[in-house]
Amino acid sequence: MASNEEVLEELQPSKKKGKRNREGKKVRERGAHLFDPITLRGLTIRNRIWLPPMDMYSVYERDGKPTPFHYQHYVSRGLGGFGLIMVEATAVSPEGRISPCDVGLWNDDQVEAWRWIVEGVRQTGASIGVQLGHAGRKGSTGCFSIGHIAQSVPLEEGGWQTVGATDVPYGRYAAPRALTTEEVRGIVSQFRDAAMRAVSAGFQAIELHGAHGYLLSQFMDPLINTREDEYGGSFDNRMRFPLEVIDAVREAISDTMPLMIRISATDWAAGGWDLDQSIDAAKLFKEHGVDLVDVSTGGIVSGVTVPVQPNYQVPFSAQIRQKAEVPVTAVGFITRPKQAQKITRNRQADAVQIGRAALRDPYWPLRAAHKLGIPVEKAPYADQYVRGAY
Repeated sequence: MASNEEVLEELQPSKKKGKRNREGKKVRERGAHLFDPITLRGLTIRNRIWLPPMDMYSVYERDGKPTPFHYQHYVSRGLGGFGLIMVEATAVSPEGRISPCDVGLWNDDQVEAWRWIVEGVRQTGASIGVQLGHAGRKGSTGCFSIGHIAQSVPLEEGGWQTVGATDVPYGRYAAPRALTTEEVRGIVSQFRDAAMRAVSAGFQAIELHGAHGYLLSQFMDPLINTREDEYGGSFDNRMRFPLEVIDAVREAISDTMPLMIRISATDWAAGGWDLDQSIDAAKLFKEHGVDLVDVSTGGIVSGVTVPVQPNYQVPFSAQIRQKAEVPVTAVGFITRPKQAQKITRNRQADAVQIGRAALRDPYWPLRAAHKLGIPVEKAPYADQYVRGAY
């Protein structure tokens, strides 16, 4: 079993010998260019620079409906040249929200509110997907618009009783109520229904949030999931809930629609979820119809030290890609065009996700195209913006 330290050694330049041609000269195998398209099932995405799901906490009416802010936020990144816009964590139920100001897809009114945003993004030439999630024990937390940062929102201020794999709280958050076996099965149905609404809204891909300590990852993690029913204990039992969600969503969407899942490849804690389990999980996901694994780390258990640095999560993506033989993304302090290009060219990931840098610069892909020498006519410029090309 590889330790996190051994995985992070992947950050160092490789000393392995490359393949040689007939003349004995080294041949360096190249992966995809950052601006090459990628096809997942029936969806061809114009490039490999993707916007990851980042919570905006901007539903001030607390009804789960996206707003004009969300239209501007997502459409501007489409105009900025991103290949795939992955919409922020979208709750499958009211109690599945991370904060009271999160978006959702638990009713049909929310479908109508999403449609113009989805259409607006698609008109830019970008593809758009939605991340469906349930926050579990990390729900009902504060945000910039309501306060209570990094703590639970009191019931009298709009918070709610959270639920989880067990009744053990996350850090300083309020203790959740452990889900019953029947309630777990009910949440599977909530994911399926939300996926059907996502299709109705026009989304082109669905991602399941199985990372960062939210409900799916709570069931997967051995430090958290100490249940004694069929959903806890062994690796197979801990995987039962996420696999049932995957099966339900896969059945609810078309065969041509890509299904992805975001995972934390490690919880950075001894005896917890780790890379080897992530690889085994990725193989199961692939068998159950998942087309790509979105690889992140951490957020599952509190009080751990994460060695944050540029590319610190890329080695996990590379290992899962190689050993599970499934397409992956890489994320985490990827900020420079040549840095991103190297990841896809070196086959460490099939696409890169630009998060915080995209908040600073909605047109990051257009600047990257200029830095990497992509001709204007081959860069993802909207017709209206060509006159302003680099």
